[in-house]
Amino acid sequence: MTGYMQMLRNLREDNDLTQAQVAEYLGTSQTMYARYEREANELPIRHFICLCELYNISADSLLGIRLRKELPHGKAVMNIIRKR
Repeated sequence: MTGYMQMLRNLREDNDLTQAQVAEYLGTSQTMYARYEREANELPIRHFICLCELYNISADSLLGIRLRKELPHGKAVMNIIRKR
């Protein structure tokens, strides 16, 4: 299980929610949500965003993305592009 899916499962369990409850919140079935957690199906971005809102967590922290604060946004992007 990839990092963010394990984190989503942990968040669900830490909040004492069932797969059925989260599935209802997302407007999908419990079976489909279970498939997302098992990574049998890819989690749609719209559901990812809803889960970030549900658990009050930012997408970048859930995905493990660390933003560089030492460079302004535009310069950071250009530095990444130049390195490739």
